[in-house]
Amino acid sequence: MKPSFNYSWSLSREPSGPLAPYIDCFIGLLRDQGYTQNSAHLKVRLASEFSLWLKQKETSLQDISEEYIECYLRYRGHHQRPRSDDAFTLKQFLHLLHQKGIIAEETSSEITPIRQLTEEFASYLQQDRGLAMVTINHYAFFIRRFLSAHFSDEKEIHLSRLCAADIVGFVQDQAKVLHPKRAKVMTTALRSFLRYGRYQGDIKIDLSAAVPTVANWSMASIPREISVEHVQAVLASCNRQTAVGCRDYAILLLLARLGLRASEIVALTLEDINWEAGLLNVSGKRGAECPLPIPVEVGEAIATYLQESRPHSTSRCVFLRCKAPIRGFKSPVAIDSIVRHTLERAGINLPRKGAHQFRHGLACELLRQGASLTEIGELLRHRSLNTTAIYAKVDLMSLRALALPWPGGVE
Repeated sequence: MKPSFNYSWSLSREPSGPLAPYIDCFIGLLRDQGYTQNSAHLKVRLASEFSLWLKQKETSLQDISEEYIECYLRYRGHHQRPRSDDAFTLKQFLHLLHQKGIIAEETSSEITPIRQLTEEFASYLQQDRGLAMVTINHYAFFIRRFLSAHFSDEKEIHLSRLCAADIVGFVQDQAKVLHPKRAKVMTTALRSFLRYGRYQGDIKIDLSAAVPTVANWSMASIPREISVEHVQAVLASCNRQTAVGCRDYAILLLLARLGLRASEIVALTLEDINWEAGLLNVSGKRGAECPLPIPVEVGEAIATYLQESRPHSTSRCVFLRCKAPIRGFKSPVAIDSIVRHTLERAGINLPRKGAHQFRHGLACELLRQGASLTEIGELLRHRSLNTTAIYAKVDLMSLRALALPWPGGVE
């Protein structure tokens, strides 16, 4: 690969060591990911000095692993002031070499029976059940904790030894320290795992029925939605003359006008936009795809971002980071962060700072304008009408018309 910069500005001398032949590749990666020349200079110099240290340690290319990064950074810390991103830079370099097959992928740390069973369960959830990775990670967290509570000292896991008392005891202990919503996730994960164990033949009886139910009153609270006035203030606070403001404005419109989930925005690719038909293909939960009509306001915002403000990148994600490394957002947390900072900039203080309140706000506003729960459920892509039914409590006027008169009240 042709280097994007000359060694003359980045290095005082030609690099040496086992990684020296691949410094050019690293420079090309930094260029493609949008790093400034100064940032690239610091990263390239660090990679070159790491290669020189490996040479002094007589380390061959085949032996290089992330363990050497830790050793080198300790050594480096004794001689000069380290930078906060030094570890990330070296891991970034090694990851590039892994991808190109120059050095072998590191073998995982020792796979314990608990880890192996948890990974098999996670694979089942992804491949057979089609769950989102965020959900899978939540489930895996509790299953590791459950297995550690019962099989931490055993070389083999025998799920057939479990009994109802084990299940109930674990749930009772965990429920004491968990938020009710988190505890409900735990019980759902446990039921799913126990059904998986029975499906695999490791459990002979239906232990999932033994998982206690965590008290969680049905539709106990009205959804926390953002008001129409606050939505307008948030949109107005975006400086669309800047790349960040242009991107954030388009994202906020997708939240406010189409009620997209944060995860759905992160997953959007350029191929999901059908400009001729005016449709946006949204990948929802469990991989379900749903085409949604693109409102003119939303389409114009996305088109402006793509034409004028989207950084150059090989990534097919619609929305990209504005700082190097230039790539799509890693998780839905990035969308929540955009919402939080925008609310702060607009001077709006709300109990909740996340993106989901825009989804609630859209549903509540449509309900007030006369839309039916069925229509709202279709727009929000709810799989069950019970999920949409919670918004019925927002329409207080309709509920008053259905309410029976209080006995002994005014005639």
